[in-house]
Amino acid sequence: MSWIELFLIATGLSMDAFAVSICKGLAMKRCTLGKAGIVGLYFGGFQALMPLIGYFLGVQFRDVITSVDHWIAFILLGVIGGNMIREALGPEACETADASLDVRNMLALAVATSIDALAVGVTFAFLQVNIVPAVCFIGVITFTLSAAGVKIGNVFGTRFKAKAELAGGVILIMIGAKILLEHLGILPW
Repeated sequence: MSWIELFLIATGLSMDAFAVSICKGLAMKRCTLGKAGIVGLYFGGFQALMPLIGYFLGVQFRDVITSVDHWIAFILLGVIGGNMIREALGPEACETADASLDVRNMLALAVATSIDALAVGVTFAFLQVNIVPAVCFIGVITFTLSAAGVKIGNVFGTRFKAKAELAGGVILIMIGAKILLEHLGILPW
Protein backbone atom coordinates (compact mmCIF):
# COMPACT_ATOMS: atom_id res chain seq x y z
CA MET A 1 0.00 0.00 0.00
CA SER A 2 1.44 3.35 -1.03
CA TRP A 3 1.81 6.36 1.29
CA ILE A 4 -0.78 8.21 -0.78
CA GLU A 5 -3.32 5.41 -0.28
CA LEU A 6 -2.48 5.29 3.42
CA PHE A 7 -2.87 9.07 3.66
CA LEU A 8 -6.28 8.86 1.98
CA ILE A 9 -7.38 6.05 4.31
CA ALA A 10 -6.12 7.98 7.36
CA THR A 11 -7.93 11.10 6.21
CA GLY A 12 -11.12 9.17 5.48
CA LEU A 13 -11.03 7.44 8.86
CA SER A 14 -10.37 10.69 10.70
CA MET A 15 -13.41 12.47 9.27
CA ASP A 16 -15.75 11.12 11.97
CA ALA A 17 -13.35 12.35 14.66
CA PHE A 18 -12.97 15.65 12.80
CA ALA A 19 -16.76 16.10 12.68
CA VAL A 20 -17.13 15.35 16.40
CA SER A 21 -14.22 17.70 17.13
CA ILE A 22 -16.03 20.47 15.27
CA CYS A 23 -19.05 19.82 17.50
CA LYS A 24 -16.84 19.92 20.61
CA GLY A 25 -15.35 23.23 19.49
CA LEU A 26 -18.80 24.61 18.77
CA ALA A 27 -19.89 23.81 22.34
CA MET A 28 -16.82 25.46 23.92
CA LYS A 29 -17.01 29.05 25.05
CA ARG A 30 -13.26 29.38 24.71
CA CYS A 31 -10.98 27.03 22.77
CA THR A 32 -7.42 26.68 24.05
CA LEU A 33 -4.47 24.80 22.60
CA GLY A 34 -4.64 22.42 25.57
CA LYS A 35 -8.30 21.56 24.96
CA ALA A 36 -7.66 20.98 21.26
CA GLY A 37 -4.67 18.80 22.18
CA ILE A 38 -6.73 16.68 24.60
CA VAL A 39 -9.37 16.03 21.94
CA GLY A 40 -6.65 15.26 19.39
CA LEU A 41 -4.91 12.82 21.74
CA TYR A 42 -8.08 10.89 22.49
CA PHE A 43 -9.18 10.62 18.87
CA GLY A 44 -5.69 10.14 17.41
CA GLY A 45 -4.80 7.54 20.03
CA PHE A 46 -7.91 5.47 19.44
CA GLN A 47 -7.70 5.80 15.65
CA ALA A 48 -4.18 4.31 15.95
CA LEU A 49 -5.11 1.64 18.52
CA MET A 50 -8.20 0.23 16.79
CA PRO A 51 -6.57 -0.71 13.44
CA LEU A 52 -3.76 -2.33 15.43
CA ILE A 53 -6.30 -4.50 17.26
CA GLY A 54 -8.10 -5.22 13.97
CA TYR A 55 -4.80 -6.14 12.33
CA PHE A 56 -3.96 -8.72 14.98
CA LEU A 57 -7.46 -10.16 14.73
CA GLY A 58 -7.17 -10.28 10.93
CA VAL A 59 -3.76 -11.95 11.01
CA GLN A 60 -5.38 -14.87 12.84
CA PHE A 61 -7.68 -15.49 9.85
CA ARG A 62 -5.50 -14.29 6.96
CA ASP A 63 -4.43 -17.75 5.80
CA VAL A 64 -8.02 -18.98 5.75
CA ILE A 65 -9.46 -16.23 3.57
CA THR A 66 -6.68 -14.89 1.36
CA SER A 67 -8.59 -15.93 -1.75
CA VAL A 68 -11.38 -13.46 -0.93
CA ASP A 69 -9.45 -10.79 0.99
CA HIS A 70 -9.96 -8.18 -1.75
CA TRP A 71 -13.72 -8.68 -1.53
CA ILE A 72 -13.59 -8.30 2.25
CA ALA A 73 -11.59 -5.08 1.94
CA PHE A 74 -14.03 -3.78 -0.69
CA ILE A 75 -17.10 -4.63 1.40
CA LEU A 76 -15.70 -3.28 4.70
CA LEU A 77 -14.49 -0.01 3.19
CA GLY A 78 -17.71 0.32 1.19
CA VAL A 79 -19.91 -0.18 4.24
CA ILE A 80 -17.85 2.20 6.38
CA GLY A 81 -17.83 4.81 3.61
CA GLY A 82 -21.55 4.36 2.95
CA ASN A 83 -22.34 4.87 6.64
CA MET A 84 -20.27 8.04 6.70
CA ILE A 85 -22.12 9.37 3.65
CA ARG A 86 -25.48 8.48 5.22
CA GLU A 87 -24.51 10.32 8.42
CA ALA A 88 -23.32 13.32 6.41
CA LEU A 89 -26.66 13.57 4.63
CA GLY A 90 -28.71 12.95 7.80
CA PRO A 91 -29.79 15.35 10.55
CA GLU A 92 -27.17 17.38 12.40
CA ALA A 93 -25.70 15.75 15.50
CA CYS A 94 -23.99 18.82 16.96
CA GLU A 95 -27.15 19.99 18.66
CA THR A 96 -26.48 17.66 21.61
CA ALA A 97 -22.72 18.23 21.85
CA ASP A 98 -21.22 19.48 25.06
CA ALA A 99 -17.86 21.02 25.87
CA SER A 100 -16.96 18.39 28.49
CA LEU A 101 -13.53 16.80 28.18
CA ASP A 102 -13.95 14.37 31.09
CA VAL A 103 -12.47 10.91 30.65
CA ARG A 104 -15.78 9.04 30.43
CA ASN A 105 -17.21 11.38 27.77
CA MET A 106 -14.04 11.44 25.68
CA LEU A 107 -13.49 7.65 25.89
CA ALA A 108 -17.02 7.04 24.64
CA LEU A 109 -16.56 9.47 21.75
CA ALA A 110 -13.10 8.11 20.89
CA VAL A 111 -14.35 4.52 20.77
CA ALA A 112 -17.45 5.49 18.78
CA THR A 113 -15.45 7.38 16.16
CA SER A 114 -12.80 4.66 15.80
CA ILE A 115 -14.88 1.48 15.42
CA ASP A 116 -14.53 1.73 11.64
CA ALA A 117 -10.75 1.81 12.08
CA LEU A 118 -10.97 -1.65 13.66
CA ALA A 119 -12.44 -3.01 10.42
CA VAL A 120 -9.76 -1.23 8.39
CA GLY A 121 -7.13 -2.92 10.59
CA VAL A 122 -8.59 -6.30 9.61
CA THR A 123 -8.29 -5.21 5.98
CA PHE A 124 -4.65 -4.21 6.59
CA ALA A 125 -3.92 -7.76 7.78
CA PHE A 126 -5.27 -9.21 4.53
CA LEU A 127 -3.31 -6.71 2.46
CA GLN A 128 -0.15 -7.37 4.53
CA VAL A 129 0.38 -3.69 5.35
CA ASN A 130 3.37 -2.76 7.53
CA ILE A 131 1.17 -2.04 10.55
CA VAL A 132 3.37 0.03 12.89
CA PRO A 133 4.06 2.92 10.50
CA ALA A 134 0.47 2.69 9.22
CA VAL A 135 -1.17 3.08 12.64
CA CYS A 136 1.28 5.80 13.66
CA PHE A 137 0.46 7.69 10.48
CA ILE A 138 -3.30 7.27 11.05
CA GLY A 139 -2.91 8.48 14.64
CA VAL A 140 -0.92 11.57 13.65
CA ILE A 141 -3.33 12.51 10.86
CA THR A 142 -6.33 12.05 13.16
CA PHE A 143 -4.67 14.00 15.98
CA THR A 144 -3.93 16.89 13.65
CA LEU A 145 -7.37 17.00 12.06
CA SER A 146 -9.17 16.58 15.40
CA ALA A 147 -7.20 19.35 17.11
CA ALA A 148 -7.84 21.59 14.11
CA GLY A 149 -11.52 20.57 14.14
CA VAL A 150 -11.97 21.85 17.69
CA LYS A 151 -10.64 25.25 16.67
CA ILE A 152 -12.62 25.29 13.42
CA GLY A 153 -15.81 24.39 15.30
CA ASN A 154 -15.16 27.10 17.84
CA VAL A 155 -14.60 29.72 15.15
CA PHE A 156 -16.85 28.69 12.25
CA GLY A 157 -19.51 26.38 13.68
CA THR A 158 -20.91 23.33 11.89
CA ARG A 159 -20.42 24.54 8.33
CA PHE A 160 -17.77 21.86 7.55
CA LYS A 161 -19.11 18.86 9.50
CA ALA A 162 -21.30 17.25 6.83
CA LYS A 163 -18.81 17.98 4.05
CA ALA A 164 -16.01 16.32 6.03
CA GLU A 165 -18.04 13.16 6.63
CA LEU A 166 -19.18 13.06 3.01
CA ALA A 167 -15.60 13.41 1.73
CA GLY A 168 -14.35 10.73 4.13
CA GLY A 169 -17.05 8.30 3.00
CA VAL A 170 -16.34 8.84 -0.69
CA ILE A 171 -12.59 8.37 -0.13
CA LEU A 172 -13.06 5.05 1.69
CA ILE A 173 -15.43 3.71 -0.98
CA MET A 174 -13.01 4.70 -3.75
CA ILE A 175 -10.08 2.98 -2.03
CA GLY A 176 -12.18 -0.17 -1.50
CA ALA A 177 -13.12 -0.17 -5.19
CA LYS A 178 -9.47 0.33 -6.18
CA ILE A 179 -8.36 -2.66 -4.06
CA LEU A 180 -11.03 -4.85 -5.63
CA LEU A 181 -10.28 -3.74 -9.19
CA GLU A 182 -6.54 -4.30 -8.68
CA HIS A 183 -7.07 -7.85 -7.41
CA LEU A 184 -9.45 -8.63 -10.26
CA GLY A 185 -6.80 -7.44 -12.73
CA ILE A 186 -8.90 -4.57 -14.06
CA LEU A 187 -6.46 -1.89 -12.85
CA PRO A 188 -2.86 -2.52 -13.84
CA TRP A 189 -1.18 -0.61 -10.98
